[in-house]
Amino acid sequence: MPHATPAPEPRSRPRVGLFVTCLADAIRPRLGFAALSLLEAAGCDVEVPRAQTCCGQPAFNSGDTQGGAALARRTIAAFEGCDHVVVPSGSCAGMIRAHYREALADDPAWLPRAEALAAKTHELLSFLADYRGWRPQGVALAASATYHDSCSGLRELGILDQPRALLREVDGLELRPLTGNDVCCGFGGTFCVKYPAISDAIVKEKAVLIEASGAQLLLGGDLGCLMNMAGALHRRGSAVRAFHAAEVLAGMGNGPAIGEEE
Repeated sequence: MPHATPAPEPRSRPRVGLFVTCLADAIRPRLGFAALSLLEAAGCDVEVPRAQTCCGQPAFNSGDTQGGAALARRTIAAFEGCDHVVVPSGSCAGMIRAHYREALADDPAWLPRAEALAAKTHELLSFLADYRGWRPQGVALAASATYHDSCSGLRELGILDQPRALLREVDGLELRPLTGNDVCCGFGGTFCVKYPAISDAIVKEKAVLIEASGAQLLLGGDLGCLMNMAGALHRRGSAVRAFHAAEVLAGMGNGPAIGEEE
């Protein structure tokens, strides 16, 4: 009698696809390395598919539905073999989770694949806190910091407590409240290009509130927002330095800040 083939053993380490994002790839590669380091520390096997490009949000939000849909298909094909897709950006994660089904609503072949990918896509900080139960160990940074909650992460994905819970575990880091932490910084992706005067007025108000917090560092979970606020702070001659929260959690908080030469 032939032996039955044994069932495969369950994977103890999830296979995670890291979606690096356009901005991290082009402007802040250290964010990609920080995300990779954190996911590995949280017990994940990490892959970075070479076929990934843009999530498609700029095209989709600008009315180029076909262009956004084409990029959505590319992303789905690159990542659908992973157990999870993790993104160090609430904005890009929100695009995949909430808007791929809109972009592909009229494509019966791709819509189920878009919905399947959306169900396993996570923003980095919420994935670490909620899905892996991870907390930083042996990470220290003697500084005061305040935190800005980006619109997409907060409103589309419900990310609020997770970043703060992780950052409170960093030895020596003092978190200070930011008045208007949930108010838009004025970046809004293509909004800052279409309406520069309004965007500039919004970020100027944000910069004043950041300085009023008395914090040395500005932290957040979206590189686009952080770049916008860092630019406003720099134009004011402010000493406040901006970092993605993942960089601090990965022990990179003593390196060059956003906008500084690396």
